[in-house]
Amino acid sequence: MPTPSPSDELIFLPLGGSNEIGMNFNLYGYGPEEDRKWIVVDLGITFGDQTTPGVEVILPDPEYIEAHARDILGIVLTHAHEDHIGAVAWLWPRLKAPVYATPFTAFLLREKLREKGLLDEVTIHEVALGGSIELGPFDLELITLTHSIPEPNGLAIRTPLGTILHTGDWKIDPDPLLGAVTDAEAIRRLGDEGVLAMVCDSTNVFVDGVAGSEGEVRVAMTKLIGSLKGKIAVGCFASNVARMDTVIRAAEDAGRRVCLVGRSMHRMAAAAKSVGLMKGTAEFVSEKEAGYFPESTILYLCTGSQGEARAALARIASGTHPHITLGKGDHVIFSSRVIPGNEIPIRALQNGLSDRGVRLYTERDHPGIHVSGHPCRDELKQMYQWARPQIAVPTHGERRHLLEHAALAKDLQVPHAVTPRNGDMVRLAPGHPQIIDEVPAGRLYVDAGVLTPENGDALKQRRHASFNGALTISVALDAKGKLVSGPQVRALGLPGDAEYPLDDALDDLADEAEQAIRKIPGEERAFDEIVEQAICRVVKKAAYRIWERRPMVEAVVLRI
Repeated sequence: MPTPSPSDELIFLPLGGSNEIGMNFNLYGYGPEEDRKWIVVDLGITFGDQTTPGVEVILPDPEYIEAHARDILGIVLTHAHEDHIGAVAWLWPRLKAPVYATPFTAFLLREKLREKGLLDEVTIHEVALGGSIELGPFDLELITLTHSIPEPNGLAIRTPLGTILHTGDWKIDPDPLLGAVTDAEAIRRLGDEGVLAMVCDSTNVFVDGVAGSEGEVRVAMTKLIGSLKGKIAVGCFASNVARMDTVIRAAEDAGRRVCLVGRSMHRMAAAAKSVGLMKGTAEFVSEKEAGYFPESTILYLCTGSQGEARAALARIASGTHPHITLGKGDHVIFSSRVIPGNEIPIRALQNGLSDRGVRLYTERDHPGIHVSGHPCRDELKQMYQWARPQIAVPTHGERRHLLEHAALAKDLQVPHAVTPRNGDMVRLAPGHPQIIDEVPAGRLYVDAGVLTPENGDALKQRRHASFNGALTISVALDAKGKLVSGPQVRALGLPGDAEYPLDDALDDLADEAEQAIRKIPGEERAFDEIVEQAICRVVKKAAYRIWERRPMVEAVVLRI
């Protein structure tokens, strides 16, 4: 390792994933400010909610690092969850750096790049589990961990100013079923060498004990599935291949064939088999074929455990799935947790299934059928005992998670802790860690397949209309501004009642608009913009008087 120069700095810069769970986008920089080299660790997405109508996918904004794209040495992916790799295909054209990933992650990434027409442009380096990567002043070693997806890795990032342990997502699972157990010995060796900083998952910092093992889930699922008669559907995260494997083997033990339902289930199964996982299971039954099997000899493994509107379970609950129906005497097992923010769609999904007579099983009433993929407090304590970092840098959590994690680290005698927000540039070395700058760290929305800024006009207008409704006022004027027809007022999302019907309200608005037009001096009526502004001004005031809302108002002037 070369000797650092006096102007060299070691930087950690999160542009996503700090102060939030998801959308991980972390940067490490090394060197003097004017000649700093960067690596990117993970480039993920998050998902829209009720506050982003029409937007399902949200990306981190790479504005800051895009300006330094020529200094990016590589994009290193810790594992294949969407919140860690989902933005690569969208944002790679702005960064254009080589990508490093283990085989399972690389398989899924290639599928995403193929969909975007980028497969032949992006250089992907497959790295073996436990392998190493040399990128300028960064020497990276992959450390095998356990999580809820195959091939999760921590990164030991060695630099001339010190070593960082970037954990990615992890837990300590003594029986992960697929893949190796956590490489505790490698982490201990790293601790013996000296860890400057540990950048660590904070998701379950408020949960005492340990997350639990996939091996325990297999015992519980095998027992539950074996006890049921009738059709069974299991909803789980498709990325949890060990859980898929458990459900498949539990079904086969009970004399059932398995039908995969949902694109991501098929995609993950293909990725798993490409790296030698899920061996020795029977061929899957197609959705069309499954309907011909006796009810107690089929199990559907489905997407949609979070209530996603277009996923398999939602279509089954609404009775719109073309091949699969469930009803009285059938069962749906939710082998997943409720992700915060998804409570309402999950409740609607479960009520819809219950209304059809389906019996439901969740982790609340059957605790053994799901375990988390993230470390609880006892596992965090164990990781700190192994790594013994000088600096704790909590990530992958909301603000309260990061602050609690920092407090835990201090209780464990870690000398320093820093809790950056997205965009906070942290100098890890030399000297004590501190936030030295703040850079842009916004979001980009995928809106109808187009990348737009988070405060773009289209989404602002959609939000406005969704909460306040909309009014359109059309008038026809001649060339001199004389009213020929209208005003005609149309409403969207505005109410009326027996005492004041909507039609009467719209007639009153039309009268207001007509009066506004007549008050415009004759020569000014020749200008459409002046007429439109006058109409909008009076209609907005009148609408607030009627509904105590401020709907979107659009005036349209036609010249005849």
